Amino acid sequence: MSRCLELAKQGSGFVTPNPMVGAVLVYEEKIIGEGYHQRFGEAHAEVNCINQAIQNGKKDLLKHSTLYVSLEPCAHYGKTPPCTDLIIKNKIPTVFIGCRDPNKDVNGRGIEKLNATGIKTEEGILEKECIELNKRFFTFHLQHRPYIILKWAQTADGKIALFNIPTNLKDFENNGGGKKSFQRLLISNEYSNRLVHKWRSEEASILIGTNTAFVDDPELNTRLWEGPSPIRLIVDMNLKLPSSLKIFNRQTRTIVFNTKKHEEENNLLYWQVTNDVSLVHQILNALYHLKIQSVLVEGGARLLQSFIDESLWDEARIISNQQLAIGNGLAAPILEHVEKTKEQKVFSDIIDYYKPITG
Repeated sequence: MSRCLELAKQGSGFVTPNPMVGAVLVYEEKIIGEGYHQRFGEAHAEVNCINQAIQNGKKDLLKHSTLYVSLEPCAHYGKTPPCTDLIIKNKIPTVFIGCRDPNKDVNGRGIEKLNATGIKTEEGILEKECIELNKRFFTFHLQHRPYIILKWAQTADGKIALFNIPTNLKDFENNGGGKKSFQRLLISNEYSNRLVHKWRSEEASILIGTNTAFVDDPELNTRLWEGPSPIRLIVDMNLKLPSSLKIFNRQTRTIVFNTKKHEEENNLLYWQVTNDVSLVHQILNALYHLKIQSVLVEGGARLLQSFIDESLWDEARIISNQQLAIGNGLAAPILEHVEKTKEQKVFSDIIDYYKPITG
């Protein structure tokens, strides 16, 4: 099962909204085939595993082998046929399963279908690790919302931006705290920046607020890391952001949350929200509706604090530059009731990882 998890991780960033899954076929304590779900819409782990064994000339051994798979095999038609049918067809007698699939179309049905044909199954093998691997998938199906990661970089004295007053932001009274807005401040080092791009490749979407989009003019892609770029999510309530910004280059699907219109054109979706309901809840409901299973919230401070205040987040990753202090500036968001799970040193930066304390 540990090998299944190793294989499954190779699908990170490429299989969403499907889960990452790995499978291994064993005959007399030797692996005769292995595979993982490589890309959404393509063959599942069990199919790749069984096909590899057949290609290796081991087809006659399948009916005497044991299949290990990190997630319950599917029993329904989706983008591909049910994996249970292939297992049954090849008369594999025993299947060890890491954890059940929380998707209502599967949850227990795959196991029941295998058992009904006389195939022996055992579940719960490295169950905690298997669930952790697909925490985004489990959160989406059990809590009906995306998995939420908060991320920001701050100076040694807890600031995330400098203050300034750019004249072409004066229309953003409701988004930038009056005419006061913020000047871009480069905080994290180049190594941390590359790590952030790796994080982006692992998530389905990335979210920023109006001022961050205007001042930083980010692309929100993975140019510093090999991997898929996330769907870009922008808050622009009054649609004041100029179309010349990089986020509007249409190279990656982009969703703009606003109060003015609801329409889609050429990879750009305008999703209409209202001012009388929590914006955070409206964004999460939209992402659930759109089957977007995870979101990396990169700023700004007000947007990040909104998620914190609503107690709607699963992880926080805070990059602190230990060599930079600026005095006056925009204060970083404030986390409360948290557990620090990890600390990572990246040259001049320290990255602290947190999760909320619940209950």
